[in-house]
Amino acid sequence: MGRVTRIAGWETILAEQIEAARLRPFQWGVHDCATWAADVRAALTGTESAAQAWRGRYKTEIGAARVMRRLGWPDLATGAGAALGAPIPVLMARRGDVVMDGQTFGVCVGASAAFVGEAGLIYARLGQCSAAWRV
Repeated sequence: MGRVTRIAGWETILAEQIEAARLRPFQWGVHDCATWAADVRAALTGTESAAQAWRGRYKTEIGAARVMRRLGWPDLATGAGAALGAPIPVLMARRGDVVMDGQTFGVCVGASAAFVGEAGLIYARLGQCSAAWRV
């Protein structure tokens, strides 16, 4: 899929996506790190969400791993590469770019990244992320 162009007003859309994530409970396969990052990317670019390939097909972390294997992805980074193209250096990430911290997807919000987790929306320093993809 690779990089696509952001739509006009993406900054406002990013802020709305972050606020909506604060209010929405975590749910595997519906609102988790991978579905949220894919949906933010889709909202910022006006494209279909890559999460369509896996949304609703799992209800647990183990189920998510099974779906990845069925999609031919041995790990999340491989899946991200298939959906987002080649990674970029983490410190080159800009607001709205997709990032990864270990095995968790998030979205760059400046010097930090936002992640959807079971405890809600959490933030980490961008430098702690292990990979990034341009949106």
